[in-house]
Amino acid sequence: MAVVCETNAGWLLDELSLIKGWYEVRGGPPTCEGQENTRTVYRMKDELFQLVRPYFSLNLTATSNQNTAAPSDRQDDVPPAACKPVRKKRKRANALNQGELDALEYHQKICDLILKGSQVLIREGLKNGLLRAYTPNEEENCKVISEVCVRSNNLAELCNMTKELSTLGVCEQTVNIIGSDQQSPESMDWLSHITENRSEWPQVIQLLGEKYLIPPKTSFLLSDISCMEPLLHYKKYGIIVIDPPWENKSVKRSKRYNYLSTLEIKQLPIPDLAAQNCLVITWVTNRQKHLRFVKEELYPHWSVRTLAEWHWVKITQSGEFVFPMESAHKKPYEILVLGCLIDDMDSTAWEPDFNTSPIPQHKIIVSVPCNLHSHKPPLFEILKKYVKPDVECLELFARNLQPGWTSWGNEVLKFQHLDYFIPFETEK
Repeated sequence: MAVVCETNAGWLLDELSLIKGWYEVRGGPPTCEGQENTRTVYRMKDELFQLVRPYFSLNLTATSNQNTAAPSDRQDDVPPAACKPVRKKRKRANALNQGELDALEYHQKICDLILKGSQVLIREGLKNGLLRAYTPNEEENCKVISEVCVRSNNLAELCNMTKELSTLGVCEQTVNIIGSDQQSPESMDWLSHITENRSEWPQVIQLLGEKYLIPPKTSFLLSDISCMEPLLHYKKYGIIVIDPPWENKSVKRSKRYNYLSTLEIKQLPIPDLAAQNCLVITWVTNRQKHLRFVKEELYPHWSVRTLAEWHWVKITQSGEFVFPMESAHKKPYEILVLGCLIDDMDSTAWEPDFNTSPIPQHKIIVSVPCNLHSHKPPLFEILKKYVKPDVECLELFARNLQPGWTSWGNEVLKFQHLDYFIPFETEK
């Protein structure tokens, strides 16, 4: 079970258990009579979720604040390898800038909700064994996990090629079918076509000499933002999850990935991709400028009404927050803004088209984060009670795939690399 515990405050998730379930699929592809077919079953490496210590402690925070520069604009997760002794820098002025004041005011408003809700869920996790105190051996093992997480590939660079390709016409829209007798992997155009795994079992594909594991019942488009045309003629979606590459100083300095301006994010064709009453969910960093932009500018531009504001709370295996709640530098939570596409001709007449409960205004999702940078927890297990059973789901700026979902991005296969998985069973 991915949802280990549910309370009025929210959910405690076991993301590793959920991902394992995606690939432990029994049954295999059809075989010719008299021939044996061998299929390997995979699972994600456990060590990718072995986070035994917070990224930094209260003591480090207290002693380093006097000697560090202004807090980074980047508020999301950082890999454990980044936890190094803080070098002394030029002293900053004591006065907080407006962005920091806004962040402090927001934190004070939601801090108690997160603390109280998390404490109940963490206690349940400790009680049922999902969370537990770590051993010295596990702590030592955590130090070498970063070696597993540094895998990089040239997917983003590959997608730059799509800018040189002409836009496909509607009549030319075709879909790559993995494992199809009619299509060989060598003949597939990965950059300008939707690719599907329609089977009930995982498939391994090869791209530029690298192998990637594709979950069952999955479709994806590997492309740059300038080449989203195939998505527009593929399906309409009842859930759209967006994890934009927000522009900020930290990303500009590190050059870790390409970012988009707010103007470019507004140009995403969400109304064209969305079905009626589509649930739109946007991941937002703790920078208040971005949160205000989503609620006051981006959603109105897309005719999306804001319904709720949830928080993902990140903890270690022993139930500690990955960052101290009192830290001025980083926070142990990220924000999800939930909204619904409305008819802008009569927005006051909108009613939810969900099976059961309306979307709660505030919930928390508590989980041990993956050590892969910016890897977000899958949301469908907690959303399915609010949507139709057969809803079509889309994730934009995805870096991994989910069964039953369409995923798009210029690094959409990044965390599907075979290096992140191990074969644990072979069936005939």
